[in-house]
Amino acid sequence: MTSAEYRLCDVSLDRSFGGRDARIEREQALAVIDLLESNTFIPVGHDGGPYRLRIEAVDGRLALHVADDQGEHVASHYLSLTPFRRLLKDYARICESYYDAIHHPGPDRLEAIDMGLRGVDNEAAELLRSRLATSDYRQQHRALAVHGDLRPTRAQCRPSSSAELR
Repeated sequence: MTSAEYRLCDVSLDRSFGGRDARIEREQALAVIDLLESNTFIPVGHDGGPYRLRIEAVDGRLALHVADDQGEHVASHYLSLTPFRRLLKDYARICESYYDAIHHPGPDRLEAIDMGLRGVDNEAAELLRSRLATSDYRQQHRALAVHGDLRPTRAQCRPSSSAELR
């Protein structure tokens, strides 16, 4: 199996993550594109791929549904958003700062926003990896921080969470 097969080929977001703001929807689309450009995705015990990931909100939890490229179910993980609340608030503040900085540009300000973003993005990605690891699931890529408002790089806002394997 080549490393190209251990990757996400498609990521879709439930409608509950969009619709609030055209800026957020645009940034979600950019976040998905960034994720698909460079990722490694290896569900434990499954040797097929590439994979499709569907992300939705279910009963106040983040649901990650994984299927193979033919649409056959591989696994579902339900992650509590509680461990991510602070990070989601930080991302929302960073997004607002970014949108404000667009109207009052300055290289130092945008650089500081980008540095803050990277820190929160890395923390969210590590938290997600550790929460998924507890469910015997391996995932490694730049970041799976995907939701309504987490990760503004060029203005990308998106979120994430923890797990139970079905």
